[in-house]
Amino acid sequence: MSTGFFNVYEDKARADSYAELEFPGTYSLAFRDVPAILGEHIQGRKAVDFGCGTGRSTRFLRELGFDAVGVDISEPMLARARERDPKGEYRLVPDGVLGGLPANTYDLAFSAFTFDNVPTMEKKVSLFRSLKLLLKSRGRIVNLVSTPDIYVNEWTSFSTKDFPENRNARSGEKVRIVMLDVEDRRPVEDIFWTDADYREVYQRAGLISLETCRPLAKPTEAHSWVSETTIAPWAIYVLGSAG
Repeated sequence: MSTGFFNVYEDKARADSYAELEFPGTYSLAFRDVPAILGEHIQGRKAVDFGCGTGRSTRFLRELGFDAVGVDISEPMLARARERDPKGEYRLVPDGVLGGLPANTYDLAFSAFTFDNVPTMEKKVSLFRSLKLLLKSRGRIVNLVSTPDIYVNEWTSFSTKDFPENRNARSGEKVRIVMLDVEDRRPVEDIFWTDADYREVYQRAGLISLETCRPLAKPTEAHSWVSETTIAPWAIYVLGSAG
């Protein structure tokens, strides 16, 4: 495993803990608006789920009618994806190398939280260039990531109060967060990244941002929200080729 692209869920304990997680609490906001976003922007049904983990997002895409293949760098996570979804297609991609997938084939490249763990500008740009090559001419990348705000506030599903150093983080630096919806309460290390730096990544990769969604919770939703009604924990970028 290359240190340039480390999956924090690579170890068995984290994979076991994460495998049962679906869309609780704060996570529900990440996926709530995705069906409408995909309905507006995606033509066709061929999809690749980059960084699929235990297959949660791949199953989500299939339920929306996509012919989706899940890819990940973690064999323990993929093993659990196959256990949950024996009929699904899941592939190991060492260090995020996507050359084994066919170019000019997919209508959608979907990535949920994967880029929260990609540490450098160069690696992010390289991966987005690789994803762009997989797309048909009118294909789109949908990149769902954590906002900087998630690491400095309290949430229904996360806590950061024990990590005040997060407030001084800059893009590319590690930040820590505790997931409250799983048994494994060891802090997760993510990579802090700002909106401005994501937009630079996209520009360097030859992509343009077609839409950005930062979903907020609604008071009427059946959750005990903490910060979610006023601060967006997630950002969803819809990307197309710049040329």
